[in-house]
Amino acid sequence: MEVSRRLRIAPDTVRTWRRRFLEHGLDGFGDEPRPGVPRKITDADVERVIVKTLEETPKNATHWSTRSMAAATGMSQSTVSRIWRAFALAPHRSQTFKL
Repeated sequence: MEVSRRLRIAPDTVRTWRRRFLEHGLDGFGDEPRPGVPRKITDADVERVIVKTLEETPKNATHWSTRSMAAATGMSQSTVSRIWRAFALAPHRSQTFKL
């Protein structure tokens, strides 16, 4: 109770972490598998979209759109949009003025 009061967390949380430590030692502090469907987009896929966004330009265009990037990578438009949002990428915004 003292630990939960000092850290301002629920007593059940303290019990869970103590149990994990007693059962598994320091390895018990890692995350356990979460419920739900596993990720379908790998870290390599995310990296591929980011590198392509930052280092390449599409044919016949000045910058990538979510649709053109989706077509080029074989992913959905919403997936590309989520990746860009997560990494604060906005290829349609340039840092210099263009005529």
